[in-house]
Amino acid sequence: MPELRQNLATKEWVIIATERAKRPEDFKSTKARKEQPPFSKECPFCPGNEINTPGETYRISDEKGWVVRSFPNKFAALVNEGERIRKIKGIQRWLNGVGVHEVIVESPVHNMTTALLPVEGVRLIIELYRARYRELLKDDRMETIVIFKNHGEAAGTSLEHPHSQLIATPVVPGQGRYRLEEAMRYYDDTGECVYCKMLNEEIKEQSRMVMETDHFAAFVLYAALGPFHTWILPKRHAPNFGEISDNEMRDMAYILRTVLAKFYHGLDNPDFNYVIRSAPTGGGANDYYHWYLSIVPRLSKTAGFELGSGMFINSSVPEENAKFLREVRVP
Repeated sequence: MPELRQNLATKEWVIIATERAKRPEDFKSTKARKEQPPFSKECPFCPGNEINTPGETYRISDEKGWVVRSFPNKFAALVNEGERIRKIKGIQRWLNGVGVHEVIVESPVHNMTTALLPVEGVRLIIELYRARYRELLKDDRMETIVIFKNHGEAAGTSLEHPHSQLIATPVVPGQGRYRLEEAMRYYDDTGECVYCKMLNEEIKEQSRMVMETDHFAAFVLYAALGPFHTWILPKRHAPNFGEISDNEMRDMAYILRTVLAKFYHGLDNPDFNYVIRSAPTGGGANDYYHWYLSIVPRLSKTAGFELGSGMFINSSVPEENAKFLREVRVP
């Protein structure tokens, strides 16, 4: 029988459509991917083409050259120049488009993917994330910093070369505000962090757990929005990603790379998005908010019901998806 499940942290309801649920292996990608070379002279992200990108904001190099680098997005959604100015006129609420929009190139190899990088390569990506996050915390115009990756056409990527992005905004978007308010409400009612509560319960129950390390746990959500919707949570309570330690970075690199490799090998390299959800930059959420990384494989489509209700229909069973991922062996 179908079930309606609620995410304890976000209060989002999801329909688990058991009557039409697919087996986990049925979600394997059938889309033929175009073979990519390790280097493309037309790609602005490939080594030697740095002149085609704006000036770098950060770089990590080895003896051969850069390994990861970041720079402003050439087609930025927001611009870094100017003061934050807010105006109100009747029903109109207006803010000038000041912000930061950067690209993080994750490898000099054009046809690489995160799932196939060595763990150290993923750690360097996370190190760059942390460096840029901490630097932008100093900009008092910014209220939210979002780090995200689009992998594949269905996830919204426009360039094949492996990269992720960072956008800092002068407001707290509605989705972030809603999550923050729900976390505060739960803390007021129980004296607990709702994310710590979920983490501890998932570790105890194990049925949706994908893997666990010293510092992190990865699990398919009880109320997953879609097939294989996975969260990676740090075991140490911290409201914002910038607090991640060196040891935690190494551990996060291992668990993120392994989970993505399970998707790559078990589901034939599906398109996906991931996003690091973190507290607003102003602080004050120390007790009740808990940063995490959310991975959403693009294995289903959003249609009229989802748009009209805000409730997703998941045609898979989270416990079965987690078991499938646990059993995927990766190199």
